[in-house]
Amino acid sequence: MEKQITRTNEINWKPLIEEGINTDGISVKALCFDPVAKRPTAFLSKFEAGASYPNHIHPAGEEIYVLEGEVRSGKDELKQGDYLYMPPGSTHSVYSKTGCVLLFIVPEEVVILK
Repeated sequence: MEKQITRTNEINWKPLIEEGINTDGISVKALCFDPVAKRPTAFLSKFEAGASYPNHIHPAGEEIYVLEGEVRSGKDELKQGDYLYMPPGSTHSVYSKTGCVLLFIVPEEVVILK
């Protein structure tokens, strides 16, 4: 992969759309796109108040940095400035009561747990 600059202020938020999953109130801005996997590996995510993402597993782990607001990642309460590393095989859901903006680094696609 070559050097890349993403000017996030020049990108519009796009609704997160995933087949079979309720993603109402969640928007994203892709920062780094993997052309082989055909998915972003780093992205900003905005959760409106009350938005949630279902329980899922991270085959290759995940990193979250809270830029604004607060969020619950599984049992962990995260606030602005908090960083969370989750190792490969970790599972959790995501919920924001008040809304938030998060930086996600997700090396491999998640698997939704039913």
